Amino acid sequence: MIIEMTSTKDKLLELIDKAANGLNIHTDAYKQKAFKTIQEDTPIEKAIDILTKNALENIDESAPDWTFLASRIYLQELYRQASVNRNYYGEEQYYGDFYTLIQLLTEEKIYKETLLQKYSKAEIDYFAKQIDTSRDLSFTYLGLYTLATRYLATDHDKKVFELPQERWMVIAMTLMQHEDKSRRSEHVLEAYWALSNLYMTVATPTLANAGKTHGQLSSCFIDTVDDSLQSIYDSNTDIAKLSKNGGGIGVYMGKIRSRGSSIKGFKGMSSGVVPWIKQLNNTAVNVDQLGTRKGAIAVYLDVWHRDIESFLDLKLNNGDERMRAHDIFTGVTLPDLFMEQVEKRGDWYLFDPHEVRQVMGYSLEDFYDETKGNGTWRTKYEECVQSDLLTKTKIPAIDIMKRIMKSQLESGTPFMFYRDEVNRQNSNSHNGMIYCSNLCTEITQNQSPSEFIEEFLENENMIVKKYQSGDYVVCNLSSINLGKAVPDEILERLIKIQVRMLDNVIDINNLPIMQAQLTNKKYRAIGLGTFGWHHLLARKNVKWETEEAVKFADELYEKIAYLTIKSSMELSKEKGSYPAYEGSKWSTGDYFDLKGYHQGEWQTLKEDVKEHGMRNGYLMAVAPNSTTAMIAGSTASIDPIFKPFYNEEKKDFKIPVTAPDLTYKTYDVYRRSAYIVDQRWSVRQNAARQKHVDQSLSFNFYVPNTIRASVLLDLHLQAWKEGLKTTYYVRSTSNEVEECEWCQS
Repeated sequence: MIIEMTSTKDKLLELIDKAANGLNIHTDAYKQKAFKTIQEDTPIEKAIDILTKNALENIDESAPDWTFLASRIYLQELYRQASVNRNYYGEEQYYGDFYTLIQLLTEEKIYKETLLQKYSKAEIDYFAKQIDTSRDLSFTYLGLYTLATRYLATDHDKKVFELPQERWMVIAMTLMQHEDKSRRSEHVLEAYWALSNLYMTVATPTLANAGKTHGQLSSCFIDTVDDSLQSIYDSNTDIAKLSKNGGGIGVYMGKIRSRGSSIKGFKGMSSGVVPWIKQLNNTAVNVDQLGTRKGAIAVYLDVWHRDIESFLDLKLNNGDERMRAHDIFTGVTLPDLFMEQVEKRGDWYLFDPHEVRQVMGYSLEDFYDETKGNGTWRTKYEECVQSDLLTKTKIPAIDIMKRIMKSQLESGTPFMFYRDEVNRQNSNSHNGMIYCSNLCTEITQNQSPSEFIEEFLENENMIVKKYQSGDYVVCNLSSINLGKAVPDEILERLIKIQVRMLDNVIDINNLPIMQAQLTNKKYRAIGLGTFGWHHLLARKNVKWETEEAVKFADELYEKIAYLTIKSSMELSKEKGSYPAYEGSKWSTGDYFDLKGYHQGEWQTLKEDVKEHGMRNGYLMAVAPNSTTAMIAGSTASIDPIFKPFYNEEKKDFKIPVTAPDLTYKTYDVYRRSAYIVDQRWSVRQNAARQKHVDQSLSFNFYVPNTIRASVLLDLHLQAWKEGLKTTYYVRSTSNEVEECEWCQS
């Protein structure tokens, strides 16, 4: 029921009782406290705010359901505001007319005109009848508040217009707009089913921008900078455009010559990579994302690059500020040989990539080891070590590793990128190299720099610049809510529609960088991921630090991989393969052999892929998705929870949160939280799931800041040895948590 402006105590009591229905809470004391403050003449907005805040104050480990009471009361206020702003105030309904909403926000230039152009009034009215308002009751307060304040469409004065189920339906309609009309409505409703039941989430840019006139739908991009002034400045411009449109950026700068290198034969002239990174740092700060947050840029450099030491110091809080870049994130690309030298305490050599190209006739970064312990990269590296014509710096490998770990404990970065394993597993190795990952370390796709060809006058007023486009990586992301989807046994139905939604993002998206558009179409790469792993373990009563959890991860992600590959194959049968398919590991069957998928249904799928192709060149990637997991009321990504009960703090709120489905039955699984669990078990779990994920994982280490260097080193060595492709942050904290036995060993 929508409350009228002349709300009375009786109507508020009725609201509380209705909102509390089915919840494990007692509201007598809550009501008494509220009505000591709420008077007959209290404005409805103020009354709702009091009721909501009082409900939040009651949340704790023994009474987690108060979050749903707070959510349902806040929901009534959203309904009331929408009804006033959309002029259906006083009607006995939660939602107004859907078609009228689309008309109104299209006229206001909030929605794109395509919704009205692609869909008839009859279709939109039909979709409106399928909207299930009862699904609004599934939100926690944090989830609903996050969705309402950041993602629902408002007018230009930030007034509430769009409501939660309408956001899901608009996303579904937007992503299915180009589908064949004979089945389009069916696809729209399947997408709505998946979204509205919180079985999945789309990436934050898709959630925020689908159907709207501003922004784009992809999450992250990866650029490769060539060793030229033209490429450096072109990349900076492109990165600024993407950052303005809400994209996070990964940048590979390993091709740029080092400090002291020659320029046009003049020795010692180059200032190296640090000044260009500082330039990117300024871009991150000054070109914000739609006015809401500063840009987010991660820069990667090879561990053999002669500037690696100054690079590793970029984010430290002491030293020469002229050599610092505090607002970018760093990542280091590591060949197997480096990790071997760290383990055996051997020497390591640093080179200038420009000098290597000039003297040796090849680029060291363009090779990798085809097998573990042997391959082209280490052969080329050894040639460089033995060459008397190259300038080189010798340093103990462990000293570089110490600097990496020091920076990680102080700043959380650099991220780790195990380049040989990444390229060995690259399903499109026939078509290029992977030099680095993205901002969140889960994307691994072919990269190459764009090459400037020429500039000429087409006529007296028209200057034309020609480029040979490189592979400019685009991340199109979406995630399964494991905590809901697995117990409800709907993975097959869910993944089928989810892959279609992701594939459609590629054709609908409007990217500001031409080479990104070309690469998007060339590989049709998607990144289907997961969140809610700890939530799922709690519901299944599987403890984190067990063989059972490792085995469960292995089996579950194999199933997800199978269903994802099958869905892409079936889409290929319907719409055709991605353009770079021929010669890929998909087309040759090598992908299945590499993964050891030989038995039963896998063998059948291998033959189906050979016959029908693949719609998408890259398929799976597990992103951090902390915000979308909050909206869905689950745990973030593959991470353990921070605590069973904590306060979620952002710049505009502090909201108490309990672990999802927290009961006396699940508490013991949640009790072993992020800074308590033995990280060696986390590595084992992620190694098990990495076998089945064709791209990578956003995998965080959670360690106390008192961790011994030898223990952190062992974690990195374990991650590398067990086949992880990347690791994300090293998140360290003061030792205010339960003593961690594992990090004392």
